[in-house]
Amino acid sequence: MKKISIGGFEVGGGAPLVLIAGPCVIEDEEKTMEIAHDLKGLTGKLGVPFIFKASYDKANRTSRDAYRGPGLTRGLEILKRIRDAFAIPVLSDVHRFEEIAPAAAVLDVLQVPAFLCRQTDFIVEIARRAKVVNIKKGQFLAPWDAVHIAEKSAAAGNHNIMLTERGVSFGYNNLVVDYRSFPILRATGYPVIFDATHSVQLPGGAGNASAGDRRMVPCLARAAVAAGIDGLFVEVHPNPDCALCDGPNSLALDSLPELLATLMKIDAAVRTKQD
Repeated sequence: MKKISIGGFEVGGGAPLVLIAGPCVIEDEEKTMEIAHDLKGLTGKLGVPFIFKASYDKANRTSRDAYRGPGLTRGLEILKRIRDAFAIPVLSDVHRFEEIAPAAAVLDVLQVPAFLCRQTDFIVEIARRAKVVNIKKGQFLAPWDAVHIAEKSAAAGNHNIMLTERGVSFGYNNLVVDYRSFPILRATGYPVIFDATHSVQLPGGAGNASAGDRRMVPCLARAAVAAGIDGLFVEVHPNPDCALCDGPNSLALDSLPELLATLMKIDAAVRTKQD
């Protein structure tokens, strides 16, 4: 299992569970900085390696009128301030070719959105520019299909790849998680991340927006860590019911400490037997 170095720690290869967390989208600088501050304090106290995540532009919203974020320039400015102020690596998703170069100049991890994971030229260009690539496995793919996505990035010269499971489409407006996918994805040799909050999303389930059921996040996360993942991806918000994006499937920030403490115990019990 390949180990990837990010921000002074390692992901994969028997390294402790890493947390990728933050709000779905940057709502404003002050709130985003506060969330980053709280997550930095929590993960530092618990000794959990941490990557801050927030989107500067959510280009794949259900409705044309939905809030998308502050945009590339302003969003990257905020993410850079978070990176510098808290000395933490930062991640965001990239949706267009013209975003790749400026995003790579700021971000420690560039994320390929699930809907774009089959776009060969896009993946190759991100791989050429990024320090680390996090590829979301599309909800329309089988887990064994992910090896071809990773091979595209590796062929471009970038082997710093993480593969993220985020559930698979199950009928209309529903996702399910097949836990067999984790060992299948890990067989590629790259670290595997579980996106616990998008996995409880109900795409388009609210008509002009996605719905979700955040109550299921802890259950899915515990099972995924027990199955041997390398990192957990969760979107958090101080008040999810008021979040401008993905509130129904986001965790309340104050619920994270108890969940993380449990996940660390599970991870410690299974990690030494993974490799």
